[in-house]
Amino acid sequence: MSAQRPTLRGLTGLMVVLALAAAGCGSSTSASDTVGPSGGGNAVSISVSSYKPATITVAPGTTVTWTNNDPVVHTVTADDGSWDSGNLSQGQTFSMTFDTAGTYTYHCTVHPWMVGTVIVTP
Repeated sequence: MSAQRPTLRGLTGLMVVLALAAAGCGSSTSASDTVGPSGGGNAVSISVSSYKPATITVAPGTTVTWTNNDPVVHTVTADDGSWDSGNLSQGQTFSMTFDTAGTYTYHCTVHPWMVGTVIVTP
């Protein structure tokens, strides 16, 4: 019986799986992950099974829009269940207006390790 050698296709698939797993492991937020009023950002990209930026700071009355740039379905769901995007396929968006100051945490119901925060400052 001869030993089977890994094929290039098998190794490539393994590398993709490992890269996706590594991308989803980090939970720390760095300064570059935070968008505030001075940055003018109110958009969050969903890519490589994460929210980018993971934390966004906005003024009251700001509408935040999430865009799914992944080939798989994701959600944007408030941790307290007060709002939910439903399933977002690649290219779909979800928008939410935040009128009241506070901290709003959310996650993806399909991939619970995906978490994010919207901070609304007065």
